[in-house]
Amino acid sequence: MCNYGYAVGAAMLSVTGFAAVAYFIYRRVVRGPKKLLLDTSATYSVKLVEKKEVSHDTRMFRFALHSPNQVLGLPIGQHVYLSAKVNGQLVVRPYTPISQSDEEGSVTFVIKVYKSNVHPKFPQGGKMTQHLDSLKIGDEINIRGPSGLLVYEGQGCFAISERKNGPVSRKLVRSVGMIAGGSGITPMYQVMQAMLRDPFDSVDIHLLFANKSEDDILLRHELEAMAKNYPQRCKIWYTVDVQGSNDWPYSVGHINAEMLRAHMPSPAPDVLIMLCGPPGMVNYAAKPSLDALLYSPSSVFVF
Repeated sequence: MCNYGYAVGAAMLSVTGFAAVAYFIYRRVVRGPKKLLLDTSATYSVKLVEKKEVSHDTRMFRFALHSPNQVLGLPIGQHVYLSAKVNGQLVVRPYTPISQSDEEGSVTFVIKVYKSNVHPKFPQGGKMTQHLDSLKIGDEINIRGPSGLLVYEGQGCFAISERKNGPVSRKLVRSVGMIAGGSGITPMYQVMQAMLRDPFDSVDIHLLFANKSEDDILLRHELEAMAKNYPQRCKIWYTVDVQGSNDWPYSVGHINAEMLRAHMPSPAPDVLIMLCGPPGMVNYAAKPSLDALLYSPSSVFVF
């Protein structure tokens, strides 16, 4: 195990931070509320209790768990599957919640809706996202999990598998680089929340977030609040395909080696680079650029 003990971290904290630390330990270790996701093969129904328009094509969905003091029970870095019958066919899709892992009573997702007759390559749009968009308050959907090959255990420790049910290796990191595209921000946001809210965690975060336009940047307010509240630990940089205004202070264009050199931590044994986004971005832009900059394959993880 590469986790540091809580007692070591507590000894290094000031008295002023003791109350926050005590509450964190209470939430994470002592109280241990009931989890929903106890069986990875089981499917549970959850009810929509809130739906909000985030942008022209993005919605926030909050679903109630089975009791007010229940938590989802999703390890940091993992995802769930949402499933529903759509036009008589079972549709299953993976999603990562944006709510904190110990949030009681509900789970929240921010999801981009892919509507029909918008993208020429996908004339039918997204079956699940359009179904979610059609849900009314009180409607239910099925959820299953957890699933995934990476778990963030805290204090810089990642548990990583190369395949499902495969052996787990642990990596202790000083800095993490996150390369996200579009809705690929959600697993990054989940890990960022866990790192920044833990008073024992000191990992530095470097996020490079690619989108089509400035209007497409998901969770921008929340991300910039993180950077503002933790300026020494959290660095965020954007790149867009299309520049919408002359005063855009960030990059324009696809991810390349120059961007990564400027905004990712340099290659080192205690650095992990995580990628999540469209296959074209990951396979033809980000990964070749990382290879060119001599990042070790063992230091790169693709969600």
